[in-house]
Amino acid sequence: MSSQVRLRLLPGARCLFDEPVQVKVAGLRSRQVVTMRARATDEKGVVFSSKATYRADGSGEIDLGRDPSLSGSYVGVEPMGLLWSMRADTLHKRFIKTNSLNPHVVKFSEEGRVLAEATNERFLIGDRVTRVPVKEGNIRGVLFTPPGGGPFPAVLDLYTFGGGLSEKRASLLASRGFVVLTVALYGHDDMPKNITEIHLDYFEEAIEFLKRQDKVGSKGVGVISISKSGDLALSVASYLPGVEATVWINGCCANVIFPLYYKKSQILPPLMFDSSKMVQTESGAWVGKSAVHNPLAEENKATLVPIEQAKGQFLFVASEDDLNWDSKAYIDVMVERLKQHGKENFESVCYPGAGHYLEPPYGPYCASSFHGVVGKPVLWGGEPRSHAAAEVHLWKKIQEFFRTHLSGDTTETKAKL
Repeated sequence: MSSQVRLRLLPGARCLFDEPVQVKVAGLRSRQVVTMRARATDEKGVVFSSKATYRADGSGEIDLGRDPSLSGSYVGVEPMGLLWSMRADTLHKRFIKTNSLNPHVVKFSEEGRVLAEATNERFLIGDRVTRVPVKEGNIRGVLFTPPGGGPFPAVLDLYTFGGGLSEKRASLLASRGFVVLTVALYGHDDMPKNITEIHLDYFEEAIEFLKRQDKVGSKGVGVISISKSGDLALSVASYLPGVEATVWINGCCANVIFPLYYKKSQILPPLMFDSSKMVQTESGAWVGKSAVHNPLAEENKATLVPIEQAKGQFLFVASEDDLNWDSKAYIDVMVERLKQHGKENFESVCYPGAGHYLEPPYGPYCASSFHGVVGKPVLWGGEPRSHAAAEVHLWKKIQEFFRTHLSGDTTETKAKL
């Protein structure tokens, strides 16, 4: 007598993108070996998938939170392994999910004698979080506000530097109790498609806009960044008033690629890179870690951001296997600089085995993708399991850091769907 095979997602099939789910299968034969699969399609139509082999227990059940994968995209006990180990069906593709209104839809399946399936809708925006496109003055972006009266801490998200706008991190932070403005620098709406210089005045305008919002309870704002936007966040914190907390993720300690202006005067020249020092790998992707010029060389010291001027707190985050550039070394430079000026307004965290793209957790790990500035596919670094664990830890760390250092009577929101 055979029982029906059932695949269940607990506590439910709908959740936020940054929430774990329990994947369980029942109704199998005792000790039956089956293949578990996950499949999703991103906004560009690229298919991502993963698979893992499991052996049922004596009762014919599999619990991904308890049982080890024997082979496949990962091995060992990894409750969310089917999510973070998903890979694109073509080389050098990064999972693109930038519009917060579109959930990440993952189809789980168990492929034994009888096919069992379940669909997990992973939403980027929580219930009653408001999303308002912003086109005011020079600002082009999207404002996310949590439900309730607040007051809430405010965060400026400098996520993207590939042009356009990414809403994922901002909408998820808003779902956790922050008023978040994510802004584009170029390539969005009526903005220029490309830029040759960056003006700090744009971010000053964005900060003032954020502080005017009714539900904002913090006197100043937080700033969160990654990659190139890391040095922009440093400059925002160092030159502009009202920045109380800055999260720098795998950025540089110097102003990179574009000259930086404020009040129509150049305040920082650009640190450049030498593309001839990039190394191509067998996969066709390039490693650019050695291509960036040394910011400590005498001829480049003017590009260093004067972070000792900052009044707020810093959280420096580095992946030790970042192949884009040496983020860990840049943290060492910044820590030394702050200490020399008698400053203790910083904390840092480093993740062994993690790569460049640290994002909100449970998305597909990105090994390589096209680099807009370099014009080639590049390796980002990282070992998938370690990278996934780093993202889970960092996401909690970011929220704790902002809640601690953004002053005012702030409210924590319990995310709901």
